[in-house]
Amino acid sequence: MTNVEKPSLEVCLSPALLHLYDTNDAVVVIIDIFRATSTITAALHNGARCVIPVASVAECITIGESLPGSITAGERDGKIAPGLQYGNSPLEYPAGFIKDKTLVLTTTNGTRLLHMVEGASSIVIGSFLNLGALCAYLLGQKKRVLLGCASWKDKFNLEDTLFAGAVATALQHDFEVKDDSARAAKHLYQCAQGNHLIEFLKDSSHYKRLSKYGLEHEMEYCVTPDLHPVVPYLKGREIVVY
Repeated sequence: MTNVEKPSLEVCLSPALLHLYDTNDAVVVIIDIFRATSTITAALHNGARCVIPVASVAECITIGESLPGSITAGERDGKIAPGLQYGNSPLEYPAGFIKDKTLVLTTTNGTRLLHMVEGASSIVIGSFLNLGALCAYLLGQKKRVLLGCASWKDKFNLEDTLFAGAVATALQHDFEVKDDSARAAKHLYQCAQGNHLIEFLKDSSHYKRLSKYGLEHEMEYCVTPDLHPVVPYLKGREIVVY
C-alpha cells in the first residue's frame, strides 16, 4: 500500500480524552493491562462461554442472580468488590474452572471505557496475552484503529500506554501512525524493549498499588506476550471470541 492508502492508527491515552476521537466505523481496541482485558482474554481462551462486561457492581450482582451458570467478578481499587464472588485476575480462571461458564465482570477502569465507545465498526480486547493475534486481526480489517487506554481513574498510566506502543510498533509499516500520543506510546515501548517489561513497570503507580495486595505474580503474567492467542470482541452485550 502507498502511504495515502494506509489506514490510520491513533492512541487515546485516557477515557477522559475519548470525546476528542472519531470512533465511528473504526476498530476500537480496549486496553486495561492491569487487569481487566488480560482477565477477559485468559478466561475466554480457557473456555468461558462469554464475558458480560458491566459498569456497576449492582448490575453485576443482578445479572449473576438471573443467569444460571454465571460467575460474578470484579474489583474496585484493586480489591474484590463486596458482593461479588471472584476478582479481576487472569489466574483465577483456569480452564478447569471457567469452561462453559459466563463471567459477569465489572472493573474500575476497563469495563467503564468499553461502555463509552459509540459507533465503532468493532470493539475488541487487547492485552499482551493476545498481542500477536490482535495485531493480525487489525491488519486484516484494513480500517482505522483507535487504541483506547483505560488508564487509572482517567489519569495516564504506563502499562496501557506501553501496550499501545507495542501494537503501534508492530503495525507501523502498514498503518499511518496518526497522532503524537501514538508516537509517544511507540517510543515508550521501544525504550522498554531492552528490558523485561515487568522490570520497566515496577516503577509505575499501578504496579506499586497492586503490589500492596501481593499481586506481583499476576502482573508479571499480564505482560507475558501471546499466552492466549484469541481476539475477544463485543457482540451485543457479550464479549466472545472469533
